[in-house]
Amino acid sequence: MLPAGKQLGGAPANFAYMAGLLGDRGVVASRIGSDALGTELCDALTKLGLGTSFLQADLEHPTGTVKVEIDRDGQPSYEITESVAWDFLEYNHEWQSLARQADAICFGSLAQRSPKSRETIRAFLKAARPDAARIFDVNLRQEFYSANVIAESAKLADIIKLNDRELPRVMQLLGLAYDDEKSSAQRLLRATGVKLVCVTRGLQGSLVADANGSNERLGLSVQVADAVGAGDAFAAALVHHFLRGSPLAVMNEAANRMGAWVVGHVGATPPADDEVLNKVRAAKRSTPYDPC
Repeated sequence: MLPAGKQLGGAPANFAYMAGLLGDRGVVASRIGSDALGTELCDALTKLGLGTSFLQADLEHPTGTVKVEIDRDGQPSYEITESVAWDFLEYNHEWQSLARQADAICFGSLAQRSPKSRETIRAFLKAARPDAARIFDVNLRQEFYSANVIAESAKLADIIKLNDRELPRVMQLLGLAYDDEKSSAQRLLRATGVKLVCVTRGLQGSLVADANGSNERLGLSVQVADAVGAGDAFAAALVHHFLRGSPLAVMNEAANRMGAWVVGHVGATPPADDEVLNKVRAAKRSTPYDPC
Protein backbone atom coordinates (compact mmCIF):
# COMPACT_ATOMS: atom_id res chain seq x y z
CA MET A 1 0.00 0.00 0.00
CA LEU A 2 2.00 2.96 -1.34
CA PRO A 3 1.17 6.66 -0.90
CA ALA A 4 0.07 6.69 -4.56
CA GLY A 5 -2.21 3.67 -4.08
CA LYS A 6 -2.14 -0.13 -4.26
CA GLN A 7 0.73 -1.79 -6.11
CA LEU A 8 1.62 -5.43 -6.66
CA GLY A 9 4.63 -6.01 -4.44
CA GLY A 10 6.76 -8.37 -2.43
CA ALA A 11 10.24 -9.60 -3.26
CA PRO A 12 9.12 -12.84 -5.02
CA ALA A 13 6.87 -11.03 -7.49
CA ASN A 14 9.37 -8.21 -8.07
CA PHE A 15 12.29 -10.60 -8.62
CA ALA A 16 10.30 -12.93 -10.91
CA TYR A 17 9.05 -10.02 -13.02
CA MET A 18 12.56 -8.63 -13.50
CA ALA A 19 13.91 -12.08 -14.35
CA GLY A 20 11.21 -12.39 -16.99
CA LEU A 21 12.09 -9.01 -18.51
CA LEU A 22 15.66 -10.26 -18.95
CA GLY A 23 14.45 -13.33 -20.86
CA ASP A 24 14.56 -15.88 -18.06
CA ARG A 25 11.50 -17.68 -16.70
CA GLY A 26 10.53 -16.11 -13.39
CA VAL A 27 8.14 -18.09 -11.18
CA VAL A 28 6.42 -16.82 -8.04
CA ALA A 29 6.01 -19.46 -5.34
CA SER A 30 3.91 -17.88 -2.60
CA ARG A 31 0.53 -17.93 -0.88
CA ILE A 32 -2.43 -15.55 -1.04
CA GLY A 33 -5.77 -15.28 0.71
CA SER A 34 -9.07 -16.37 -0.83
CA ASP A 35 -10.20 -12.76 -0.86
CA ALA A 36 -10.64 -9.77 -3.15
CA LEU A 37 -7.01 -8.69 -2.79
CA GLY A 38 -5.87 -12.18 -3.75
CA THR A 39 -7.99 -12.02 -6.91
CA GLU A 40 -6.57 -8.59 -7.75
CA LEU A 41 -3.07 -9.88 -7.19
CA CYS A 42 -3.58 -12.81 -9.57
CA ASP A 43 -4.95 -10.45 -12.21
CA ALA A 44 -1.95 -8.14 -11.77
CA LEU A 45 0.52 -11.01 -12.07
CA THR A 46 -1.18 -12.23 -15.23
CA LYS A 47 -1.00 -8.76 -16.78
CA LEU A 48 2.72 -8.68 -16.02
CA GLY A 49 3.20 -11.97 -17.86
CA LEU A 50 3.78 -14.01 -14.71
CA GLY A 51 1.93 -17.25 -14.11
CA THR A 52 -0.06 -18.02 -10.98
CA SER A 53 0.23 -21.83 -11.07
CA PHE A 54 2.42 -21.90 -7.96
CA LEU A 55 0.37 -19.50 -5.86
CA GLN A 56 -1.38 -21.29 -3.02
CA ALA A 57 -4.83 -20.13 -1.86
CA ASP A 58 -5.34 -19.86 1.90
CA LEU A 59 -8.92 -20.22 3.17
CA GLU A 60 -8.13 -18.92 6.66
CA HIS A 61 -5.64 -16.09 6.33
CA PRO A 62 -5.81 -12.87 4.29
CA THR A 63 -3.56 -11.80 1.42
CA GLY A 64 -0.47 -10.06 2.75
CA THR A 65 -0.31 -6.27 2.79
CA VAL A 66 2.45 -3.79 3.57
CA LYS A 67 2.00 -0.10 4.32
CA VAL A 68 4.84 1.79 2.62
CA GLU A 69 5.90 5.35 3.46
CA ILE A 70 8.36 7.18 1.20
CA ASP A 71 10.71 9.82 2.64
CA ARG A 72 11.92 12.95 0.87
CA ASP A 73 14.88 11.02 -0.60
CA GLY A 74 12.60 8.36 -2.08
CA GLN A 75 13.60 5.75 0.51
CA PRO A 76 10.81 3.45 1.72
CA SER A 77 9.86 2.35 5.23
CA TYR A 78 7.52 -0.59 5.79
CA GLU A 79 4.78 -1.67 8.18
CA ILE A 80 4.24 -5.36 7.45
CA THR A 81 0.99 -7.09 8.41
CA GLU A 82 1.35 -10.28 10.45
CA SER A 83 -0.50 -13.64 10.30
CA VAL A 84 -1.19 -13.40 6.59
CA ALA A 85 -1.28 -16.09 3.92
CA TRP A 86 2.45 -16.07 3.11
CA ASP A 87 3.19 -16.90 6.77
CA PHE A 88 1.67 -20.34 6.07
CA LEU A 89 3.46 -21.63 2.96
CA GLU A 90 2.87 -25.35 2.44
CA TYR A 91 5.41 -27.69 0.90
CA ASN A 92 3.60 -29.96 -1.56
CA HIS A 93 4.27 -32.13 -4.62
CA GLU A 94 3.86 -29.18 -7.01
CA TRP A 95 6.46 -27.12 -5.17
CA GLN A 96 8.78 -30.11 -4.89
CA SER A 97 8.66 -30.50 -8.67
CA LEU A 98 9.29 -26.77 -9.13
CA ALA A 99 12.28 -26.88 -6.80
CA ARG A 100 13.85 -29.67 -8.85
CA GLN A 101 13.44 -27.67 -12.09
CA ALA A 102 14.90 -24.41 -10.84
CA ASP A 103 18.30 -23.09 -11.93
CA ALA A 104 18.11 -20.37 -9.28
CA ILE A 105 16.04 -19.86 -6.12
CA CYS A 106 15.82 -16.49 -4.42
CA PHE A 107 14.62 -16.61 -0.81
CA GLY A 108 14.59 -14.11 2.02
CA SER A 109 14.68 -13.81 5.78
CA LEU A 110 11.35 -12.01 6.12
CA ALA A 111 9.25 -14.92 4.83
CA GLN A 112 10.89 -17.10 7.50
CA ARG A 113 9.36 -15.12 10.37
CA SER A 114 6.81 -17.91 10.92
CA PRO A 115 7.82 -21.52 11.71
CA LYS A 116 5.51 -22.93 9.02
CA SER A 117 6.91 -20.89 6.14
CA ARG A 118 10.47 -21.27 7.43
CA GLU A 119 10.12 -25.07 7.36
CA THR A 120 8.64 -24.97 3.84
CA ILE A 121 11.35 -22.68 2.44
CA ARG A 122 14.12 -24.87 3.78
CA ALA A 123 12.49 -28.03 2.41
CA PHE A 124 12.20 -26.31 -0.99
CA LEU A 125 15.89 -25.36 -0.97
CA LYS A 126 16.99 -28.83 0.02
CA ALA A 127 14.90 -30.39 -2.78
CA ALA A 128 16.66 -28.32 -5.47
CA ARG A 129 19.45 -29.71 -7.64
CA PRO A 130 22.95 -29.38 -6.16
CA ASP A 131 23.97 -27.06 -9.01
CA ALA A 132 21.02 -24.68 -8.56
CA ALA A 133 22.03 -21.22 -7.35
CA ARG A 134 20.49 -20.35 -3.97
CA ILE A 135 20.30 -16.60 -3.32
CA PHE A 136 19.70 -15.45 0.24
CA ASP A 137 18.22 -11.95 0.09
CA VAL A 138 18.56 -10.53 3.60
CA ASN A 139 15.65 -8.28 4.60
CA LEU A 140 15.84 -7.05 8.20
CA ARG A 141 12.33 -5.68 8.59
CA GLN A 142 10.91 -4.59 11.96
CA GLU A 143 11.62 -7.38 14.48
CA PHE A 144 11.10 -10.19 11.92
CA TYR A 145 14.56 -11.78 12.01
CA SER A 146 16.95 -13.60 14.32
CA ALA A 147 20.55 -14.75 14.46
CA ASN A 148 19.40 -18.33 13.91
CA VAL A 149 17.43 -17.51 10.75
CA ILE A 150 20.36 -15.55 9.32
CA ALA A 151 22.92 -18.25 10.15
CA GLU A 152 20.83 -21.19 8.90
CA SER A 153 19.88 -19.35 5.70
CA ALA A 154 23.52 -18.56 4.98
CA LYS A 155 24.34 -22.27 5.27
CA LEU A 156 21.80 -23.03 2.54
CA ALA A 157 22.92 -20.22 0.21
CA ASP A 158 25.42 -19.72 -2.61
CA ILE A 159 24.92 -15.95 -2.70
CA ILE A 160 24.15 -13.51 0.09
CA LYS A 161 22.68 -10.14 -0.88
CA LEU A 162 22.19 -7.38 1.68
CA ASN A 163 22.42 -3.61 1.91
CA ASP A 164 24.99 -1.40 3.57
CA ARG A 165 22.75 -0.81 6.60
CA GLU A 166 22.13 -4.53 7.07
CA LEU A 167 25.76 -5.63 6.79
CA PRO A 168 26.91 -4.39 10.25
CA ARG A 169 23.86 -5.95 11.91
CA VAL A 170 24.32 -9.28 10.13
CA MET A 171 27.99 -9.37 11.12
CA GLN A 172 26.97 -8.74 14.74
CA LEU A 173 24.30 -11.44 14.65
CA LEU A 174 26.84 -13.95 13.30
CA GLY A 175 29.48 -12.97 15.85
CA LEU A 176 31.81 -11.51 13.22
CA ALA A 177 33.85 -8.32 13.45
CA TYR A 178 32.75 -5.39 11.31
CA ASP A 179 35.12 -2.68 10.12
CA ASP A 180 34.86 -1.43 6.54
CA GLU A 181 32.44 -2.92 4.02
CA LYS A 182 35.06 -4.46 1.76
CA SER A 183 36.91 -6.44 4.42
CA SER A 184 33.66 -7.29 6.21
CA ALA A 185 32.19 -8.73 3.01
CA GLN A 186 35.26 -10.93 2.60
CA ARG A 187 35.01 -12.01 6.24
CA LEU A 188 31.33 -12.90 5.75
CA LEU A 189 32.22 -14.80 2.58
CA ARG A 190 34.84 -16.92 4.39
CA ALA A 191 32.69 -17.51 7.47
CA THR A 192 29.64 -18.73 5.55
CA GLY A 193 31.34 -20.47 2.62
CA VAL A 194 29.07 -18.81 0.05
CA LYS A 195 30.30 -18.07 -3.47
CA LEU A 196 29.30 -14.41 -3.58
CA VAL A 197 28.46 -11.58 -1.18
CA CYS A 198 26.70 -8.51 -2.60
CA VAL A 199 26.33 -5.26 -0.67
CA THR A 200 24.00 -2.66 -2.16
CA ARG A 201 24.51 1.01 -1.27
CA GLY A 202 21.46 2.67 -2.77
CA LEU A 203 22.44 5.60 -4.98
CA GLN A 204 26.08 5.08 -3.93
CA GLY A 205 26.37 1.86 -5.93
CA SER A 206 27.37 -1.59 -4.73
CA LEU A 207 30.12 -4.02 -3.75
CA VAL A 208 30.32 -7.61 -5.02
CA ALA A 209 32.88 -10.01 -3.54
CA ASP A 210 33.97 -13.59 -4.17
CA ALA A 211 36.92 -15.73 -3.07
CA ASN A 212 39.19 -14.13 -5.67
CA GLY A 213 38.52 -10.50 -4.85
CA SER A 214 35.86 -7.82 -5.10
CA ASN A 215 34.41 -5.19 -7.40
CA GLU A 216 32.95 -1.85 -6.38
CA ARG A 217 30.60 0.14 -8.58
CA LEU A 218 29.49 3.74 -8.18
CA GLY A 219 25.79 4.40 -8.48
CA LEU A 220 24.25 5.70 -11.69
CA SER A 221 22.83 9.20 -11.76
CA VAL A 222 19.04 8.94 -11.71
CA GLN A 223 16.02 11.06 -10.77
CA VAL A 224 14.57 9.15 -7.82
CA ALA A 225 10.86 8.32 -7.86
CA ASP A 226 11.04 5.68 -5.12
CA ALA A 227 13.40 2.86 -4.22
CA VAL A 228 10.75 0.15 -3.76
CA GLY A 229 11.85 -3.01 -5.57
CA ALA A 230 15.29 -1.70 -6.55
CA GLY A 231 17.04 -4.42 -4.58
CA ASP A 232 14.93 -7.12 -6.23
CA ALA A 233 15.79 -5.73 -9.69
CA PHE A 234 19.46 -5.67 -8.68
CA ALA A 235 19.24 -9.32 -7.60
CA ALA A 236 17.52 -10.45 -10.81
CA ALA A 237 20.22 -8.92 -13.02
CA LEU A 238 22.97 -10.25 -10.78
CA VAL A 239 21.57 -13.78 -10.93
CA HIS A 240 21.02 -13.51 -14.70
CA HIS A 241 24.76 -12.94 -15.17
CA PHE A 242 25.91 -15.25 -12.35
CA LEU A 243 24.23 -18.19 -14.10
CA ARG A 244 26.09 -17.30 -17.28
CA GLY A 245 29.50 -17.16 -15.63
CA SER A 246 30.00 -13.41 -16.00
CA PRO A 247 32.88 -11.76 -14.09
CA LEU A 248 32.24 -9.66 -10.99
CA ALA A 249 32.52 -6.34 -12.82
CA VAL A 250 29.89 -7.37 -15.39
CA MET A 251 27.49 -8.70 -12.75
CA ASN A 252 27.88 -5.54 -10.69
CA GLU A 253 27.43 -3.12 -13.58
CA ALA A 254 24.35 -4.93 -14.90
CA ALA A 255 22.76 -5.19 -11.46
CA ASN A 256 23.35 -1.50 -10.73
CA ARG A 257 21.82 -0.48 -14.03
CA MET A 258 18.72 -2.60 -13.41
CA GLY A 259 18.29 -1.25 -9.88
CA ALA A 260 18.77 2.37 -10.97
CA TRP A 261 16.13 1.95 -13.67
CA VAL A 262 13.55 0.85 -11.09
CA VAL A 263 14.47 3.71 -8.73
CA GLY A 264 13.43 6.12 -11.48
CA HIS A 265 9.86 4.76 -11.48
CA VAL A 266 7.01 4.64 -8.97
CA GLY A 267 6.48 1.05 -7.86
CA ALA A 268 8.58 -2.05 -8.36
CA THR A 269 7.30 -3.33 -11.72
CA PRO A 270 7.64 -0.61 -14.39
CA PRO A 271 6.87 -1.43 -18.04
CA ALA A 272 9.75 -2.91 -20.03
CA ASP A 273 12.32 -0.50 -21.45
CA ASP A 274 14.16 -2.32 -24.24
CA GLU A 275 17.07 0.12 -24.26
CA VAL A 276 17.78 -0.45 -20.57
CA LEU A 277 17.19 -4.20 -20.73
CA ASN A 278 19.49 -4.61 -23.73
CA LYS A 279 22.27 -2.83 -21.82
CA VAL A 280 21.72 -5.07 -18.80
CA ARG A 281 21.88 -8.19 -20.97
CA ALA A 282 24.75 -6.92 -23.13
CA ALA A 283 27.60 -8.70 -21.37
CA LYS A 284 29.13 -11.53 -23.38
CA ARG A 285 28.01 -14.93 -22.13
CA SER A 286 30.78 -17.34 -21.32
CA THR A 287 28.62 -20.37 -22.12
CA PRO A 288 25.28 -20.93 -23.85
CA TYR A 289 22.59 -21.13 -21.15
CA ASP A 290 18.84 -20.81 -21.00
CA PRO A 291 17.86 -20.94 -17.34
CA CYS A 292 14.45 -20.78 -15.73
